Amino acid sequence: MKSRNSFQQNQKKPYIKWTLIGVLSLAVLAAASWLFANDWNVERSLSAFRSTETEVPDGQPEAPTEEAPVPENPQEETPAEPAPPVEETPETPAEPVTPPAEEAPETPAEPEEPAPPAEEKPAVQEKPADATQYPPNITLPQKPTFIKGILLANKHYPLPQNYAPGESKEARAAFESMKQAAKAEGINLHAFSTYREFARQKVLYEGYVAKDGQQAADRYSARPGFSEHQTGLAFDIGEAGQEQHWASTSFGATAGGKWLKANAHKFGFILRYPEGAERLTGYMHESWHFRYVGTEAAAKIFSTGMTLEQYLGVQ
Repeated sequence: MKSRNSFQQNQKKPYIKWTLIGVLSLAVLAAASWLFANDWNVERSLSAFRSTETEVPDGQPEAPTEEAPVPENPQEETPAEPAPPVEETPETPAEPVTPPAEEAPETPAEPEEPAPPAEEKPAVQEKPADATQYPPNITLPQKPTFIKGILLANKHYPLPQNYAPGESKEARAAFESMKQAAKAEGINLHAFSTYREFARQKVLYEGYVAKDGQQAADRYSARPGFSEHQTGLAFDIGEAGQEQHWASTSFGATAGGKWLKANAHKFGFILRYPEGAERLTGYMHESWHFRYVGTEAAAKIFSTGMTLEQYLGVQ
């Protein structure tokens, strides 16, 4: 019996041996597989094994989630190849949302009427309280001032120094027509002074200042650049044979002076500096000084008794 048992035991030993070897081999292979799945990182393998034990319910094993290896030396980490892009199935476009209505573009404003040329714009906007005084520090402009199509020159609206139009042909023609009309009534008119350039006016004015002083000269003579004679539209008129009344207040009492005062407007001339209007015109009364403005304006000024400054709205 003993020998049989011994024999049976001897027969069992090889089976046990190989069974143990098989179990150990399987265990080694399992451990190796587990380590291989975790990049041969023992700590990660143990951590993954613990999480498997605690997170898997009802003993159902789950495939371990493969995490990107954490290299011990970041500089030696080999970047993982990017996953190929997954073709997305185009979504069915939703119904377009109607955007809020855009504000209609503003209708471009109609172009404003062009501003009048510089010469049509008054150089001085405010009406002077006393036209006999020159504004302080006034300078000569670059362009002359036209208002209602009429050239204006006085102590507040000067002319450019280089403005030199010469005697107006239109004004000369009107004077000749007026002269013929007066001659038919026995009056022989003569224009003894018309256009004067800037330099000539300067000589005259400085002579009057030397003779009578500036304050007195400013009442009857214009400074250079401020004279109507520089416009070529001013005519100093007398009667031939009555030279003693030329450039004198007494001319207004002569037949020629009276005729001009009553008829000059018919030919486009006005008595530029009427009596009693010095504070409006800037100069004392001159019965011989007539200014050509055209028949329409002259008729209006004559019928209303206005001065040129009042007609143009600057006084």
